[in-house]
Amino acid sequence: MPSTSSPTASGAPLALIFDLDGTLVHSVPDLTAALNHLLAEHDRPAVAEDDVAFMVGDGARVLVQRAWAQTGAAAAEGDLDGLTERFVAIYETATAGATQPYPGVVATLETLMARGHPLAICTNKPHGATLKLLEELDLARFFTAVVGGGSTAERKPQAGPVLAVLDELGVPARGALFIGDSRNDVHAAAAAGVPCACVTYGYPRGPVEALGADRLIDHFDQVLDLMDAGADMDLQKKV
Repeated sequence: MPSTSSPTASGAPLALIFDLDGTLVHSVPDLTAALNHLLAEHDRPAVAEDDVAFMVGDGARVLVQRAWAQTGAAAAEGDLDGLTERFVAIYETATAGATQPYPGVVATLETLMARGHPLAICTNKPHGATLKLLEELDLARFFTAVVGGGSTAERKPQAGPVLAVLDELGVPARGALFIGDSRNDVHAAAAAGVPCACVTYGYPRGPVEALGADRLIDHFDQVLDLMDAGADMDLQKKV
């Protein structure tokens, strides 16, 4: 029977750091609804879910900025803070209205937790909205550390959020694997010295094969295959 803990050089199970939107959950329907509510308040046309899937990943402020640019004149820099605050307030009233974990996520997290892997979230989604969504979807129980947008001075693709997670977990970069869906995730992980696998079903804003991830995952339960094959992956040689 293969090893189920994918131990690091120290013998401890590998820590797994996950992006949220596009990796663990399909959240575009609720993000689109909140954006369209905000746009309607300003007499702007609605945006489609397919368009929003290409806007997410850089935090709420950039999401609002991109929606404004697509629906007319770009938002004035001085207006963006207020628009973003209003968007987050709207979104937090229904973070889990239509948002659901991707197939295999809950069962896989259950197995990983049972095997002793430290689990964490590292996302550019606003920290408060992240915590609310995790609670509403009954996912918070899995994660020892949660770093969201605004909880560190930097955002992905900078290393700061990943380093904050490593610090909170108390593990070195060589003891972790980042799993995300975008270039921001790959670059943030690399900047922190952590290998990265990317799912192929998320919101990559381009060909996922071009992101530069160390591994690609077509279905979330393949994370377990990565752990079972950990000794053969040479992940630690990349850090």
